[in-house]
Amino acid sequence: MTTPSGPALAVVVVCHNSAGDVGRSLQTLLEQLQPGDELVVVDNASTDATADAVRALAPDAVLLEPGANLGFAGGANLGAAHSGAPLLFFLNPDARAEPGCLDELRRAGVRQPGWGAWQALVTLPGGELINTAGNPVHFLGFGWAGDHGCPVPAPGGELREVASASGAALVVRREAWDAAQGFEERYFMYGEDLDLSLRLRLMGWAVGVAPDARIEHDYEFAKGDYKWFYLERNRWWTLLGVYPTRLLILVAPALLAFELALLGVAWRGGWLRPKLRAQLAAISAPAAIRGRRRRLRAARSISPAAFGAILTPELSSPFLGPVAELRVVGALSRVYWRACLLLSGGGWRP
Repeated sequence: MTTPSGPALAVVVVCHNSAGDVGRSLQTLLEQLQPGDELVVVDNASTDATADAVRALAPDAVLLEPGANLGFAGGANLGAAHSGAPLLFFLNPDARAEPGCLDELRRAGVRQPGWGAWQALVTLPGGELINTAGNPVHFLGFGWAGDHGCPVPAPGGELREVASASGAALVVRREAWDAAQGFEERYFMYGEDLDLSLRLRLMGWAVGVAPDARIEHDYEFAKGDYKWFYLERNRWWTLLGVYPTRLLILVAPALLAFELALLGVAWRGGWLRPKLRAQLAAISAPAAIRGRRRRLRAARSISPAAFGAILTPELSSPFLGPVAELRVVGALSRVYWRACLLLSGGGWRP
């Protein structure tokens, strides 16, 4: 361990059948931990040798074995509850921290005291191309990996704000985490990072990226029907549970129109069934959605217009399919969002 250079980190790694990856991930962490840091590994009912790999490589780590698969959200919440450091760092088990990464993340927290959450710059395998440099969020609730596939920039980049921070390498200030009550465990996995980022925004915290903190990640978007189900269900839960009422009403006509088009995309892409299941699941828990809205309304410290200003009308995601590539759709999206911002009490920012 090195001499402390900033606030202590509680590194939380949530695993499920990760024996082939977690060793390399932990090795890069152990080389960077400082006195006062904590390492917590949550093994979500793995059926391989994940727990044995953790014990062999990091015997001093706190290893939690809940006996069931809690998903990323539930596992992360459990790991956070068993730590006490002022900064929480959630890292995927197939992600590896480049030298100096943890120090850069600490420095970002010191330099930006108004940030509730921030991420490292996450690269694809090999470290030459970007996985995500901070995630844009469309006003219809879609989030995607920002700058995906672009060349990794030279060191020396400025700290900057983003709409949403990626859970693959996510730091959350303990104060902000406690105020937001962590991840929404019903999400299980996918979209919980976007949801948390937007909730923190509502509470007055900023979200950012520390580009000189580098994480290499074995990323792959396509993972089958179950991923489409979670992505779509959780997107709807975020829209219905987090968006301020005035903004949600303004967005509703575009949301319904786009959903009709998205059904065609899902049919052509072979994921119509999980899409329909997701929509049904999204509206099947009205009491839980109302409860979230009440809690957030009480904690909200910014206006609907200020919240809307962090969202984008651009459909530049490489993962949204042919609808996002139509110029007329992009033009309509920009015009519609401009009207929404004006009607919500804010101005237009391109």
